[in-house]
Amino acid sequence: MKTLTDPKPLPPLRHLDPAGKRRIWGWWAFDWASQPYNTLLLTFIFGPYINDLLGDGTAAQTAWGYGVGAAGLLIALMAPFLGAIADLSGRRMPFIWLFSGMYIVGASGLWLAVPEAFNLFVVMTFFAIGLIGMEFATIFTNALLPSLGRREDLGRISGSGWAFGYLGGFVALVAMLLLFAENAETGKTLIGLDPILGLDAEAREGTRAVGPGTAIWYAVFMIPFFLWVRDPRAPQAIPVRAAVAGAWPELRRTLRGLPRQRSLFAYLASSMFYRDALNGMYVFGGIYAAGVLGWSVVDVGVFGILAVLTGALFAWLGGKADSRFGPKPVILLNVLMLTLVALGVVFISRDSVFGIPVAPESALPDIAFYVLGALIGAGGGRVAIGLAHDDGAPGPARPHDRSLWPLCAGGQGNVVHRTAQHRCGHTTQR
Repeated sequence: MKTLTDPKPLPPLRHLDPAGKRRIWGWWAFDWASQPYNTLLLTFIFGPYINDLLGDGTAAQTAWGYGVGAAGLLIALMAPFLGAIADLSGRRMPFIWLFSGMYIVGASGLWLAVPEAFNLFVVMTFFAIGLIGMEFATIFTNALLPSLGRREDLGRISGSGWAFGYLGGFVALVAMLLLFAENAETGKTLIGLDPILGLDAEAREGTRAVGPGTAIWYAVFMIPFFLWVRDPRAPQAIPVRAAVAGAWPELRRTLRGLPRQRSLFAYLASSMFYRDALNGMYVFGGIYAAGVLGWSVVDVGVFGILAVLTGALFAWLGGKADSRFGPKPVILLNVLMLTLVALGVVFISRDSVFGIPVAPESALPDIAFYVLGALIGAGGGRVAIGLAHDDGAPGPARPHDRSLWPLCAGGQGNVVHRTAQHRCGHTTQR
């Protein structure tokens, strides 16, 4: 199998030369640039906006679930094949350019979600294009991580990168809530302003601007990545065309040999389930709160600020813990916490909290959901890092094994969305 990393040993982080440090900052820039697709579009702004447009929580959650689930299925099926191509060719950057274009086109197309005059299929198609672009670009940027530092430093690099990305999502979310996203009832932003740039609140242009705004954000902040990050040397790599032809046979051989690698097989299988569940929390967190608790887009955005802040903090702390204790105990602790949180969410509605009836005007359901949202951000901020570096997988890190990892990380809640729409369908029938 081809070796993709530079054969020259890398020094400790503190001894990296300026070019090496710029490569790390450039790699982090991708997280800063891409995170708003998750924060603004997938979870906290655009998803709840679809709920507002359709007016029926059940219909919105069902449409959202099937749209995101279809994109996630395509991601899960294509990711290992693309990973094998990248491993054989040693080329990441051309693919990152391609999928960055999909990200920008997909996000920009969400401007078409005009109230009472939009085609849901067209809007969800644009959303899926952008989501696929983001996920595939993430796969190829994660594949660059082993070339940035020593194996023992990868946990710190990836954890800091995720924290930097969460910080970018936080800044973008705050800017959107303060200056653009309007309350459907008042037409004002979170601080009582009309949407800036002359955007029409009645046409929900402030909220619709989240799509083009996310695209512009990505295009601007990806500049450091493309300036400072290069593909590592791969002396035995083959041309991309030959890699495309050889990807399926290589992947087939890997799949056939997987049952003989019991530890790796168990790791990939368990990752598939807990990451699918985690993606489901992100996909449905905002739209669930909008449908079950009756939150506005602005309310969900404030909830998002809390979740993003805790996610950034614990991604950074998790990276340090990963370097000290290894990823397995950190992941197990967070999976346990997230399991309890997911169970807790089921027992929160506008009428009761953990089985205790509350008055219709009570703020207790909102407070409880805020707390659980903070825990989701905290746990998810660390769990999401695991597949980004070799330490997560048992045994030696081989490129043809790594090509399978995206299969376990790119489901976007395919399994969860069916359960979620069932739960939301019952809860929102008020």
